[in-house]
Amino acid sequence: MTRAGSRVTAGDAPATRDAGAIAAWERAGAILIGATNMDEFAYGFTTENAYDGPTANPHDLTRVAGGSSGGSGAAVGAGIVPLALGSDTNGSIRVPAANCGIFGLRPTFGTVSRAGAYPFVNSLDTIGPFARTAGDLALAFAALCPTAASTARTAPLRVARLGGYFDAGCVPAARAAVDRVARALGVAGPPLVIAAAQHAREAAFIMTGAEAGELHAARLRDRYDDFDPATRDRLLAGALMPAQWYVRARRFRSVFRALVREVFARYDVLLAPATPYPATKIGQTTIVIDGVATEVRANVGVFTQPITLAGVTVVTVPVVEPGALPVGVQLIGRPNDEAILIDVAAQLERAGVVGAGALPVQR
Repeated sequence: MTRAGSRVTAGDAPATRDAGAIAAWERAGAILIGATNMDEFAYGFTTENAYDGPTANPHDLTRVAGGSSGGSGAAVGAGIVPLALGSDTNGSIRVPAANCGIFGLRPTFGTVSRAGAYPFVNSLDTIGPFARTAGDLALAFAALCPTAASTARTAPLRVARLGGYFDAGCVPAARAAVDRVARALGVAGPPLVIAAAQHAREAAFIMTGAEAGELHAARLRDRYDDFDPATRDRLLAGALMPAQWYVRARRFRSVFRALVREVFARYDVLLAPATPYPATKIGQTTIVIDGVATEVRANVGVFTQPITLAGVTVVTVPVVEPGALPVGVQLIGRPNDEAILIDVAAQLERAGVVGAGALPVQR
């Protein structure tokens, strides 16, 4: 096994076989060249690992790559590899894809094998690919899940931009990126408001803390000092969370998924920012948005976590403007609509609306 970004696992026995996702890519001809850095136990959004150090953003080496799959995102963003795997529980593929200016796919929950992957939150974990082009993303997903639907929708797509919760607390560049994609897709009319989005994020927080805390309870007792203190504090808080909170969060998830299903009766694709701000400086703890100081790590996933709870499919597409840091836009679709979303991403890429572009100039 690999270490899941922690020295807690350093003495564990090596794996005897490849994880399911790795094996699927190897069957398709992929060559595994190495493991990448990550937040400890995938519990973070910046890949500033306390023991292995931070992963630098290929567009600006003084900035983070996003997380928790930041090493994979940075490797693809820098052109070191054409494809990489990541995990996405609350946004750990979508955030690095946005920060590093590449494409990322959170497949429908349960579509891609998690066998052999170190768990984080069993109710939310997914495995998915990063790529520099939409075409490569399609190839990567086809190799991971050969039985998935491959035919995109032929009828005109009904697209809506999410507003309200998804239009607050973000920098102008994040809004502008969504505007750009919305115009290209012919979005008309006022933004769509999902009133329960804030509650969905809260429920995702509770489920994440409770399940992760339970998973690591024994190691927290026996290996307390070996954890990154920031990770340890979150895990301890989750382990001590009242059971009724977790039960209510699970019940709310059912309510929220039904609400989102009703939205998808009227629309095929929803648009939202992937992150509220581009990659921040390594070590930066706060950012000022609309005159308010905001904690960086706690709020990077503000737009990804509610979507996680919905159990849908998401492709993050990169908007990379000359001289500016990349930002990402979430293309959100129904469960098992990976082919449709990748096709939309490819259309946007051909039109020059999104795309990783030339390899970044590191500075």
